[in-house]
Amino acid sequence: MAERLIFCDFDGTILVEEIFRDLMRSFAPEISARVLPEILALRKSLRQGLTEILSTIPSQKWPEMESFVLANSHLRAGFEEFLAALPGLGWELLVVTGGFTRMAELVLAPLRGQIKAIHGLEVDLSGPTLRVFSPWEDDEELVVKRAIYAQYQPAAAICIGDSVTDLRLARECPRVFARNGLQDYLRAENRAFTPFDDFHDVLTALEKHR
Repeated sequence: MAERLIFCDFDGTILVEEIFRDLMRSFAPEISARVLPEILALRKSLRQGLTEILSTIPSQKWPEMESFVLANSHLRAGFEEFLAALPGLGWELLVVTGGFTRMAELVLAPLRGQIKAIHGLEVDLSGPTLRVFSPWEDDEELVVKRAIYAQYQPAAAICIGDSVTDLRLARECPRVFARNGLQDYLRAENRAFTPFDDFHDVLTALEKHR
């Protein structure tokens, strides 16, 4: 049977917090203050901006970064119920994050058996500072979510997101659930989407339109 897949963002979507942004602001505060606004205003590419920020963080800080994420991450309301209901609705979930794969794996460990895959940013800790990369890089982004989408070629697809990292995927996905900044970007381009506050909203919508 052809796959019906949901491509879901992690930071600010599955999580209440924009934990990747919080991580950068905590471990690289000065450069984050300069560069993050440029990324959000679409004046600087995600690839360039994130590389600038993350390459200033010492590799020895990584264990502290993992602890920070685990201590400050909270699942958005309804996510566990949403995840449990998906098999009965004929959908599978992939987590596609513009942040670190490892951080999403850590936070979602208790639920990992219900998630088809987690794709995101990888990190090389062998040098003095973080070196970041992914199998889905291009000139604009370190994690090109639409390339992950293309790899799977699903029979039906939904994307769920909240920010600029989800925009290129949302332009191609047949059905989009959007929060926060992603709503603004899609409205500016006159693109259709379904707004949501939490995963109870998404589940209700899916149950209505099976």
